[in-house]
Amino acid sequence: MGFAIEQSYGLPVPQQLGKPICVVGPQFVAPNPIQMLSGKKLLTLCDGNFGVTDVDGNLMFKLKGKLLSVHGKRMLVDAAGNRILTLQKKLTSARKRWQCFRGDSTNPRDHVFSAKQVNRTQFKTSLDVYLASNRNQDVVDFTVKGNWFEKRCTVYAGESTTVIAELNKKQNAQFMAFGVDTYAITVYPNVDYAFVVALMAILNEINDDKDCDD
Repeated sequence: MGFAIEQSYGLPVPQQLGKPICVVGPQFVAPNPIQMLSGKKLLTLCDGNFGVTDVDGNLMFKLKGKLLSVHGKRMLVDAAGNRILTLQKKLTSARKRWQCFRGDSTNPRDHVFSAKQVNRTQFKTSLDVYLASNRNQDVVDFTVKGNWFEKRCTVYAGESTTVIAELNKKQNAQFMAFGVDTYAITVYPNVDYAFVVALMAILNEINDDKDCDD
């Protein structure tokens, strides 16, 4: 799966956040809505099954590494190869849990957030997301709910109804060059879009049996 990304000023803006959501880094927090598009043909633009491009097809992010074991790791890198996040999968009982660390580290001191698969049926996938600072994890920091098969997912702040990002299947003539079917991911103002990309990468890994080549 690949993504195209653009700043979009015609998107609806949800209720204002109290403060910016900065999880990965301030360089990934934009004051305006950002829209990312997924299209099958974008697969040819990167050497893996998950990548992020701008609207001109320039690579922005991709996943590297293969999940060869229960504790398999993937790395989210930028176009220059800088290591943004390491995503480490752990299998507990019948559910999957991901730990995300800064750069190429898996040291607890570099822990950024974790995501736990809450519900997976044939049609629905849900994640509970906890920031590293939330040690007790008695209250979730973010939730992801939706139908990945139909490409309909919503990211919420905590257990509230405040939407910070959405993924929806979309037909958009402007991006037909990238694929027949496109999937729009809208990241709302002042929300860390690298964090949202990481969440979508985790959902993609959970729901896709294919491994990504280095």
